[in-house]
Amino acid sequence: MLKSSTRGAALAGLLLAVACCVANSLRAGDWPQILGPHRNGVAEDEKLAAAWPAGGPKVVWQRQVGTGFAGPAVVKGKLYLFHRVGKEETFECLDAASGKPLWKVAFAASYVSSISPDDGPRCVPLVHEDRVYLFGAAGNLHCVSADGKKLWSRAMLAEFGAQEGYFGAGSSPLVAGDKLLVNVGGRSGAGIVALALDSGKTVWQSTGEQASYSSPVLAEIAGKKQVVFVTRYTALGIDPESGKVLWRLPFGMRGPTVNAANPVVLGDRFFLTASYGVGAVFGQIGDGSQPKIEWQSNNVLSSQYTTPIAIGKHLYGVDGRDDVGVAAMRCIDPAGGKVTWRKEGFGKASLLAADGKLLAMKTSGELALVEASPAGYRELAAARVLDQKTYALPALSGGLFYVRDARTLKCLDLRP
Repeated sequence: MLKSSTRGAALAGLLLAVACCVANSLRAGDWPQILGPHRNGVAEDEKLAAAWPAGGPKVVWQRQVGTGFAGPAVVKGKLYLFHRVGKEETFECLDAASGKPLWKVAFAASYVSSISPDDGPRCVPLVHEDRVYLFGAAGNLHCVSADGKKLWSRAMLAEFGAQEGYFGAGSSPLVAGDKLLVNVGGRSGAGIVALALDSGKTVWQSTGEQASYSSPVLAEIAGKKQVVFVTRYTALGIDPESGKVLWRLPFGMRGPTVNAANPVVLGDRFFLTASYGVGAVFGQIGDGSQPKIEWQSNNVLSSQYTTPIAIGKHLYGVDGRDDVGVAAMRCIDPAGGKVTWRKEGFGKASLLAADGKLLAMKTSGELALVEASPAGYRELAAARVLDQKTYALPALSGGLFYVRDARTLKCLDLRP
């Protein structure tokens, strides 16, 4: 095992390499999927104001929306909104700068939640090239062209005999090469299913894994691509071409629990986190061998659903649960498994990072701007921007911050 100082230096270099890797197919400012261009919550080319007016950030525009926890995606000046209006899951395209509606399509919806009063979609739209992929609350998967034409649909949960789970389908699909990978949680070896991007036809199906609310991420280990999933009870690496399981690690707990935070991949290291007594795990991914666990703890960063953000050699996240007790923001050193600082009583929040700062959208409706520094917690600004509780992931594009609750979508100006 590497010494702590050596691991820290290596990890810092790996994080820097990850941060500098920008996909050629995306423009600066695009936010095409859950947690942005690389699914890591980092907006690399954004600039943010260091303070806000007394009344909070300027509202550029706002509009009424339907139900759902699906945050928006923004690509090439267009905002994509997926929400439920009445008995339809509605997909709309808006002008991102003005909020002007451009077009919309709708799909019949019958989902009824057994726990949450919200019956709308949970997954952020996934924009890839000239198509958008939508995963509804009942597990219906749709492909729509960027100009609003319905191309194909699959009733994934119904076709593969999967359960809806506590809150419906909520693991956002991932594009890997020419395939769309979905944690379906189906029977007969259809836990994870790969579909052809153009036709929606099944390419392969693999594992008996149940679905979670964590979304997979693409990694490159020893020159080979693999997709890291956190399912209901397991973390595993999958070969995106064949569906072959490369490694598997138990992660999760039976009973009324969820795995919801995305796995964080740092070079050849990984960080997993969950609440409910599960805790966090940090280790090294192999290219086909079992991971090497470097530490495991429930006292470092145990997140109910917030995905931690990597900046420099530190991770920033929210420890605790939204429904029980009080949540705290924490900065941790993942290489050493140590808490660097904590802000108790912060509250549950979703995090994004840009311009050396953290944007923390609290479920309470308050937005906080925090300096991203391991030296300590320093709040630069805070304002209530939504009237109701919010669980939807926000988006950041060109200094404009898009956030919604169950009634309203707002565009806020965070530019310098």
